[in-house]
Amino acid sequence: MRERAVDFEEVGRLPGARDNVAIAVRRLEAGMRIRYGGSSFALSHTVLEGHRFAVRGIGEGEALLSWGLPFGRALREMRPGEYACNAKILRVLGERRVDFELPEAPNFRDDPLRPHVLDEQGFRPGEQVPLYGEPGTFMGYGRGARGAGTRNYVVVLGLTSRTGPYARALERRLSGLADGFDGIVAVSHTEGGEDRPPNNLDLLLRTLAGFMVHPNVGAVLAVDDGYGAVTGSALRRYMLENGYPLREVTHSFLTLEGGFEQELRRGERVIRGWLAGVAAARRTAQPLSRLRLALQCGGSDAFSGISANPLVAWVARELLRHGGSANLAETDELIGAERYVLENVRDLETARRFLATIERFKELVGRHGHTAEGNPSGGNNYRGLYNIAIKSIGAARKKDPDVRLDHVIRYAERMREPGYYFMDSPGNDLESVAGQVASGANLIFFTTGNGSITNFPFVPTIKVVSTTGRYRLLTKEMDVNAGAYLDGTPMEELGRDTFDLTLRVASGERTAGEWAGHSQVSIWRNWRRGPGDGVPRRPPDRDGRPLPVGRIEPAGLSFRGIPTPRGHAADRVGLIMPTSLCAGQISLRIAARLEESGLGEGKVSRFVALPHTEGCGVSGGHSEELYARTVLGYLSHPSVGAALLLEHGCEKTHNDYFRARLAENGLDPEGFGWASIQLDGGIERVARRVEEWFEAALAGMGEVEREPAGPEHLRIGLHAAGPLSEEAAEAFARLALRLAAAGGTVVIPEGSPALDGLRGRVLLRVTLAYGQRPAAPGLHVMEAPTGDWMEIATGLGAAGVGVMLAHVVGRPLQAHRLVPLLQASSDPATLERCGEDLDVALRGDPSRWHATLERAILEAASGRRAPRLARRGYTGFQLTRGPLGVSM
Repeated sequence: MRERAVDFEEVGRLPGARDNVAIAVRRLEAGMRIRYGGSSFALSHTVLEGHRFAVRGIGEGEALLSWGLPFGRALREMRPGEYACNAKILRVLGERRVDFELPEAPNFRDDPLRPHVLDEQGFRPGEQVPLYGEPGTFMGYGRGARGAGTRNYVVVLGLTSRTGPYARALERRLSGLADGFDGIVAVSHTEGGEDRPPNNLDLLLRTLAGFMVHPNVGAVLAVDDGYGAVTGSALRRYMLENGYPLREVTHSFLTLEGGFEQELRRGERVIRGWLAGVAAARRTAQPLSRLRLALQCGGSDAFSGISANPLVAWVARELLRHGGSANLAETDELIGAERYVLENVRDLETARRFLATIERFKELVGRHGHTAEGNPSGGNNYRGLYNIAIKSIGAARKKDPDVRLDHVIRYAERMREPGYYFMDSPGNDLESVAGQVASGANLIFFTTGNGSITNFPFVPTIKVVSTTGRYRLLTKEMDVNAGAYLDGTPMEELGRDTFDLTLRVASGERTAGEWAGHSQVSIWRNWRRGPGDGVPRRPPDRDGRPLPVGRIEPAGLSFRGIPTPRGHAADRVGLIMPTSLCAGQISLRIAARLEESGLGEGKVSRFVALPHTEGCGVSGGHSEELYARTVLGYLSHPSVGAALLLEHGCEKTHNDYFRARLAENGLDPEGFGWASIQLDGGIERVARRVEEWFEAALAGMGEVEREPAGPEHLRIGLHAAGPLSEEAAEAFARLALRLAAAGGTVVIPEGSPALDGLRGRVLLRVTLAYGQRPAAPGLHVMEAPTGDWMEIATGLGAAGVGVMLAHVVGRPLQAHRLVPLLQASSDPATLERCGEDLDVALRGDPSRWHATLERAILEAASGRRAPRLARRGYTGFQLTRGPLGVSM
């Protein structure tokens, strides 16, 4: 009996009337017959929700169309009902281990991205939507030249990555003092942590300046440590030179000088003095012309361009009619949609600036060996965004066709007048959001298909999800179900309701993200340059063989370690490893919850999460290899007793990606836990899933027992921050040679002053790539593509070191979240100012210093000494991107 055909409207959507491929609104099984255009056809294969199938015959070489725009070319004749697949989608679905038969070969190829050619002779200026005669208002905070605030926060702003842990610690310390205002929040990020000026210095200063004067900020404490190019004095000078209204915000610049606890007390005194004044601010009626929307998308799917993005475009159009502003971002996610964006533009110069921005972005990523084709994540692909062209066509729908593009601005450049803006930024969601906030956006619209849960610390985020199914799965994390449009609600009705919500949120109603209470910040990350600003080079492969140092008897070098399959370890921890930046803050929250529960007492010493900024919105190639190697290094670290990978759910490097990497490296994926914030149903549900996995994993694990272990189980990382005296250099050299010659492993980052005392004794060369495990014990030098200590420390941990030791001059370093970092100093000024934070004071006879350091290492490896700053929460973790990594 022939199967009954279903009407096309039940199973598919055509974004444009001219389209020849449709989007499946749910999973459609192979063989299903579909009535369309007076006839019917059968599906060639099972088609996933959000993926496309042909509704008309498509000739070889003919364009596949969505929204009437081409996104690929047929490799052969395609019949109605064929599953549209390019080579990448077949690879992605194979990696995802789908439970149905895939087509044997692709039936279309991506069109190469060609520069859009502007018809300057035929150009006609566009028209903006007309203004209302009586613009509306919202209840906000009048901030004079800074604009109008939708919130009222005290912000602790870490000016560089080095002061981020201080900002977070001060936030925790003052968490109960927000009475009468929205809160005290830390803003920490990954940038400016090197002593040399970064390539993104101007961009970084512009972003920090925008944060300082943001209208949602009632007062701000800007914190630096006095080192590098990004200091309070440099930022103040930049703001005054560029006309930022710094005098209109209550602020203070604080340079860390003394011990950690002492500086926390100093920061607390400053902020306590502001509290009454911040709480005295009151909401008053503010014109909607002072409302500035950031339009952002993350975890997009095939329906984002049909429901969620057109919905926020409707709201932005309505706000423009009240004289307000909207900010569209993500440069690489408009490549391929230039024609649509420029159908309505203010003037020829604005059109030129838009196209020049696109081409400049292409040049930047091209210099690093990449193209915009690398932008779509694995989650994008899995949910139906086959390539950058089709992703861009949907992303551009955040601009309504009736709305005119008025302004093109640099990343974090301030919006100084009403209108519709395009801001240059990468496709990385959080990096792009940071620029929009710095430009003055006081409300964020974040559209998502997969269910991105990200939020910003002091600007509310309204999250709009594209389908009803995802909204139901993540109802506690989402604010608006744009899927209602797919279900039959008119866009006009949905738009009015969402605009009403916009006004309520701007006036103080809390969003789902604010109730959830988590947020994170990532500024457009630094990129490397080659010699003379040329093309950066990929580092050579390293053999992992140690430097020759001879052999000695290992007398006195035993410690009490914990036996593991990978040798004796200094600790045994439960690890939650986020597979991308958007899972980072949730991993921290879950780890803290597990700590408080007392789970695994006696079996693991603690639970650790390692949040970072990678895994999504970054180029592939060498930087992806670095990232994957580093993550695998921690999953297999000897001090990790049980490890779970936590995906956000829409990243490039999702759980299935790491299952494949583990298997390729001889590690059994079944030995690890797996959880997904999006697929498991949101924060609370995924937290329970993680708890249940650790309960089961630890149930069969024995109590921690230590036993004598020889030097062959010692894996030590050595470093020095600041100049080493001859005596300290000699002590570190003697220590390194003794440990390595006795059979231990010593890893020192290239360029570290800790190598100074070894010059002339050992023929030094780099033996390990960043995060590479040694092929044999001995003395090793690890590649360090960055001068940022936290990135260096992360590479040392991935290389397997169980204890780190650093000599510091000036200020102490951030401790590592997982690997103990002992900090020593022989510098009198450092000992006087920061002695309470140091673990070893090198005084007295220098000939005994190496023995003092050795004793401290053995005590830490035996679990008898915990680093002071780690106990106080002055910790961090951050991966490097290497010379070829850029944000996308």
